[in-house]
Amino acid sequence: MKESSLNNFEQNQPMSQYVDFYGRVFIINSDVLIPRPETEMIIDTILNLVGKPYLPGVKPSKAKLPQNLTIADIGTGSGCIAITLKLELPNATIIASDISEKALKVAEKNADNLDASIELLQSDLLEKITAKPDLVVANLPYVDESWEWIDKKALSKEPALALYANNGGLELINKLIDQVTERSIKHLVLEADPCQHEQIINFAKKKGLTLRETRGFALYLSE
Repeated sequence: MKESSLNNFEQNQPMSQYVDFYGRVFIINSDVLIPRPETEMIIDTILNLVGKPYLPGVKPSKAKLPQNLTIADIGTGSGCIAITLKLELPNATIIASDISEKALKVAEKNADNLDASIELLQSDLLEKITAKPDLVVANLPYVDESWEWIDKKALSKEPALALYANNGGLELINKLIDQVTERSIKHLVLEADPCQHEQIINFAKKKGLTLRETRGFALYLSE
């Protein structure tokens, strides 16, 4: 890790900490979500789609997508998904967007520290992305504030903008599905709470996307 650049970064940022995601160390602060083990299932799902083993000794499925595809990571936050995908799939083109300028600064620092060449873009979902990606991946806000089992005190250390969504937590997910299908993007990998999966699958089906696989919190939908 580049200590001098890290020190300069931390001088003007909220207090930072370090977390492990998919075997790599990422900087996070109060401007981004804490990467969670559930999100690693997104990486496993995509590696499986391109026919790459995601665990030693695990035989991958037959590739459904090439390894040199273009991937858009929507709501990138710390950049953990986008950066990990670039490092696992060096021939892929990765576009990482977020509506939060502060989050993008964290993602930029992580990309620099981990030597991952990704394009960072401030955008509300797909709004400013002009390229047509082969695959869209997103860990968007999907928590419903009315859920009785969530610990709001624990979550208060993370940005509400990155956590909560209206319409049972599905407002932004549904909006992204609309945008993906309007642009005829054929492949979408989402993270959502399992209690939301049935609603997401049904909504996506109405838009022409079919569930192909679930892996923990991750859903893979395609035409």
